[in-house]
Amino acid sequence: MSLLLPVLVRGINNLSDARYCAGMGADGLIFTLDPSLPGAVDAATVKELAGWVAGVEIIGEFGGTMPVSEINRLVEECSLTRVLLRDSSQPVTAYSALTVPAVLEIPQMAAYDGEYHQQAQKSFTAALPAGFELLTRALDFGPDASTDEGYRIMAGAAATAPLWLSGSFTPETLPALLAAVQPAGLILQGGDEIKPGIRDFDELEALFEALEE
Repeated sequence: MSLLLPVLVRGINNLSDARYCAGMGADGLIFTLDPSLPGAVDAATVKELAGWVAGVEIIGEFGGTMPVSEINRLVEECSLTRVLLRDSSQPVTAYSALTVPAVLEIPQMAAYDGEYHQQAQKSFTAALPAGFELLTRALDFGPDASTDEGYRIMAGAAATAPLWLSGSFTPETLPALLAAVQPAGLILQGGDEIKPGIRDFDELEALFEALEE
């Protein structure tokens, strides 16, 4: 299945999700490997689940307090190809010693703040270590979901640096969002099994079908 743009799925913690998302064309599976974050899994689980899928990136998600040396150790142990960094109070340059590319999650308000972007256009992008991209939550669509202003704000943010979007996407709003904003990619949310081997994929299936090329 070929998708309109790169898609990653975060919060992977079971084989059902791993195999389903890989089969639907996701480019990568994100496992929370930082034990301080909700829903964390251990390295053994990541390696076991990764062994059942092929053709997808295996990505680790980490909080802002884990030392880069420990992240790099888990990168090697779990054969990660990229990392997702969240809730970080450290300057972005603190991650320059990472051994793989990274996606840095930034707060929604910072991502779409006008003054922030004026400064970013001058210096922030240049300060990003090589291989870094950004992630933020898409502006929530209310009753005026299709207004040009909302899309213009998000498109301005995406023009500053490679920008991935997460959020409560719907099949109805995705086509206009992608056409107007042109993000680097989308990050969808995985879920828990109802019981081992049983998982409701209705919401994910609708999104993947809306993203089918």
